[in-house]
Amino acid sequence: QVQLVESGGGLVQAGGSLRLSCAASLRTFSDYRMVMAWFRQAPGKEREFVAAIKWPVPIKDYADSVKGRFTISRDNAKNTVYLQMDSLKPEDTAVYYCAAGLSPTMTHPPSYDYWGQGTQVTVSS
Repeated sequence: QVQLVESGGGLVQAGGSLRLSCAASLRTFSDYRMVMAWFRQAPGKEREFVAAIKWPVPIKDYADSVKGRFTISRDNAKNTVYLQMDSLKPEDTAVYYCAAGLSPTMTHPPSYDYWGQGTQVTVSS
């Protein structure tokens, strides 16, 4: 069982930055091979893919809406995945969720095995 705990959300003005963290309770070799991802869900909308990173080859993937503004990274020594969010826009406002899966379809939420509780990001105009 992998547990994920997000932190770092908050209120920021448009154009500002935030860094989200996801602390993962990884214990086995298989755990460390998991794809780690960030999704977000705005009120009244479906959960949508934001970014993902594979391991051991750190291949990254991003939603078109965040490319060039967001950066996903992982520190396996700290069992933590980060999402650096720059040039934030009001439309980035959502609850951001961390997810982990052994062999998910990267952009498909149901294919991930574990989820965090979410952290709220609010971007004011």
